[in-house]
Amino acid sequence: MKRSIYRMGAAFAVGACALLGSVAPASADDEGELPELWAITQGGQFYDNWAKALFQSPPDATHPLYPAEGKKKGADTWRCKECHGWDYRGRDGAYASGSHYTGIKGLREMSGAPPSEIAAVIRGEAHGYTPAMIPERALSSLALFVSRGQLDMTRHIDYATKVARGNAERGARFYQTICAVCHGHNGKQINFKAPDGVEYIGTVASANPQETLHKIQNGQPGVPMVSLGALSTQDLVDILAYTQTLPQE
Repeated sequence: MKRSIYRMGAAFAVGACALLGSVAPASADDEGELPELWAITQGGQFYDNWAKALFQSPPDATHPLYPAEGKKKGADTWRCKECHGWDYRGRDGAYASGSHYTGIKGLREMSGAPPSEIAAVIRGEAHGYTPAMIPERALSSLALFVSRGQLDMTRHIDYATKVARGNAERGARFYQTICAVCHGHNGKQINFKAPDGVEYIGTVASANPQETLHKIQNGQPGVPMVSLGALSTQDLVDILAYTQTLPQE
C-alpha cells in the first residue's frame, strides 16, 4: 500500500512538473507578444544556456572573445554566464577567481539600458550570436533580462560565507508548496549528478548560491522547471536561504 501511495505521489510530481513546464518559456518562434515578466525570465534562461533553452547545438569551437588563459573550451564558452557570471559581475564578482575566471567584465552597468542597445551588442560581430543561433524574439528576451532582470546579488548573499541574507523559515513556506512538488520536501527527489554522483538542490544552494538564486528567479533551461520571477526579490532570497538548510548529500 505504501509503495502504491509513493508511486502515486511520484506520478503526481512528474505530472505537476510537466504542467508547470507547459507555462514555462515557450519557443522563440511562437506568435504573439510575450508579457514582459515572461520575456524577462525567458531571457534569464537564455543567459544561463541559450542553446539548451532553445533546444539547439552551440558551436563546437571556443568563442572568439573567450580569453586564452580561461579554463573552458568549446560550447561552454558560448554561454553568457560563463564570462559574465551568475551574479552578472564577471571579474568583479563570484568569478573573480577559480575555474571560471576569465578577466571579462560584468553586465551590471547595462542594467536599465535600452534593450535595443543591448541586443545590438549581442548581435554585433564581436559576440557573433547570429539569428540562426538566437532568433530575434529570443534576442529581445535576453536583452530585456539584461536590462530589467538582473538582481544585485551582493545585497542578498554574503560572498565571504556564501550564506543568503534571507529568512529560511519564511522561505520554507514557498519551497514546501511550490519547489517540493519536483525537488521533494527534503530536496533529494532530484539528483543532478545521478547515477554517478550526488548533487541535490541543497548541495548547489550552499556551494553556488548565485547560480541557485538566478535559477529560482528564472527557471532551468531545457527542462520543465517553473520560474518564480513573479515573487518579490526578498521572497526569492528567503527561498534560497531555506534551500541552504536542505541536505547536501
